[in-house]
Amino acid sequence: MRRLIITAGLVVGGCQGDDLIGVGGFLDPPTGLSYQVEASGTPGRPSGVVLRWSGDDDPDLEGWNVYGRDGTSAPWTLRAATTSNSYHDNGEPQLQYYVTAYGAGALESAPSQTVTVDERLVLDKPATLASVTLNRAIALVWSDNSYRGDPDGFGHYRVYSTSYDLDRDLCGNTWHLEGTTVAPEFRVGALVNGVSRCFGVSAVAVEGFESLWSPLVADTPRPDARNVALTARAVSDQTAGFRFWRDLNGNGRAEPAELGLVGSGSALDLDFRLERDGAGRLLLVPVRTGTAVVVYGNRPVGDLTDIDVAPLGGYSRAPVEPVPGWGYVFEMDGPDRFARYGAVRVSHVGRDLIIFDWAYQTDPGNPELITIR
Repeated sequence: MRRLIITAGLVVGGCQGDDLIGVGGFLDPPTGLSYQVEASGTPGRPSGVVLRWSGDDDPDLEGWNVYGRDGTSAPWTLRAATTSNSYHDNGEPQLQYYVTAYGAGALESAPSQTVTVDERLVLDKPATLASVTLNRAIALVWSDNSYRGDPDGFGHYRVYSTSYDLDRDLCGNTWHLEGTTVAPEFRVGALVNGVSRCFGVSAVAVEGFESLWSPLVADTPRPDARNVALTARAVSDQTAGFRFWRDLNGNGRAEPAELGLVGSGSALDLDFRLERDGAGRLLLVPVRTGTAVVVYGNRPVGDLTDIDVAPLGGYSRAPVEPVPGWGYVFEMDGPDRFARYGAVRVSHVGRDLIIFDWAYQTDPGNPELITIR
């Protein structure tokens, strides 16, 4: 079982070396002294420490004195006097602390036990970190080795994020705390689609010590949608065409109302339409110039989220036959020199229609659709 390092206080009158201040008297010494450091985001550098001890209803008690020192042979110094049975020492913690009670006439109790702020209690860092791209969100999953290695000492995980430069493959320098969790998973929400972020996770011990960070991972949220239906153009032209994004506002940004548009199969600015050939097969047909399609992988995919990064090549303007459970990735020319990528997973193929889920990456030139690392 995990234990704080505690040493007995000595009832002595000096203040150097191992001597503790506190002469004893009619007040009982404080009991139950414990500490918890405050994680700062920088491993090995807590932002402070909170000391707590048992309260006392003795009517002669006026308050408590808190003493600390930086080393086992350093002199003890008075850190604070408080009327609360807790104390927040801001900044880098002292190595050791103890507390005395005081009352009228400047009488001071014998010292409490001494606590040592022991950084050896730090947990192992999370060994892995993976991300799953979502619509305006990123799901993070990591190994739970920090908890498994010391269940009694595990407190929680802290999740951080910063900006990410896709072109330079660099995370930013200003990190933000997204939240904490006791589970080895976390959903980061309220993100902007097409804007990349970098993520890291640390483990915090019950005493507050923060581990080194997990490996960093970058990801880019993007829109998606489920259960979209297209009809064969010969059956209903009005619902035979699909466009991942059409810039209706002319501002170059993918607004929600401009994404995943079902329309006429006869339009010439579609990404693809659903046709039925002479043999009765339904086909996904690329339409506008610069649009091509490739079958994703060589087997069915369990979910749209299984389509991770767009393939580097193999795209063709030739029609492909949709098969239930299979994925398809479209590469499309943008108004600039960067390609756009969209993904489709077909869930149903009937005689006249198909049902599919789709995803589209709004970040120009970014092949991430769902990222699992």
